[in-house]
Amino acid sequence: MVKRARIGMRVAAVRGISAIVGLLLLVNAVFMAIVANFNAGIWITAFAGAVLLLYGIFHPKLRRHKWVHALLAGGIILASCLIAFLVLYGRADTVTYEENALIVLGAAIRGETPSYPLYARLEVAVAYHLQNPEAYIVVSGGQGFQEDITEALAMERHLTQRGVPKELILKEEQATSTHENFRYAKELLDAHFDGPYQVAFVTSDFHVFRAAMTASSLGLAPTSCHAPILWYTLPVNYLRECAAVLKEALFMPS
Repeated sequence: MVKRARIGMRVAAVRGISAIVGLLLLVNAVFMAIVANFNAGIWITAFAGAVLLLYGIFHPKLRRHKWVHALLAGGIILASCLIAFLVLYGRADTVTYEENALIVLGAAIRGETPSYPLYARLEVAVAYHLQNPEAYIVVSGGQGFQEDITEALAMERHLTQRGVPKELILKEEQATSTHENFRYAKELLDAHFDGPYQVAFVTSDFHVFRAAMTASSLGLAPTSCHAPILWYTLPVNYLRECAAVLKEALFMPS
């Protein structure tokens, strides 16, 4: 009887935790859909929340289907390990402040105003400029959904308002992905510098690892510095990044 009671308590705990976490993820996804530009991370967060909520609700009916429990447990362990790695990697800055150029990767804008992730990246770029005032700054980002101007133009405006000389800013307005950010930025820098140059980049902490891998695939060997994100955006950003990293690992050619 005591053993059964303990098992019953564990089952109830699993059901309750799964349902609560699932509900919180669904609420977070809805909130982010309202306050931020819509992206794949919102769908992924909503899907993860729905799975956990349904698992908690129907847990008793799934007892005989051990593969369901194993699949869910494996997914949670994989996501947790990958998120921990992305956090540790992304927050370990490697910039020397002796680089010749800093690439600022684009992020969403609302109309003409930088979103918080982009604002944070730009503020890190300003801080970098104060320590390395001779370095050029490449702002990279095209115009996307819910954006009235290119991300690069919004970035240039912000930097000049914060005291960065316009002649130090190289603007790239075509990129729509991380790969294009680095590809087009490299083309600008190759044309600008006569010889070898050292480059750094700044992006949000969750994005540093994939950005570094992308830059390396294009022949760059950049250092990096990270920008922080708001706490309530953690699920959407990190779950989306987990999916992006796994997609590249599984489907991109080596």
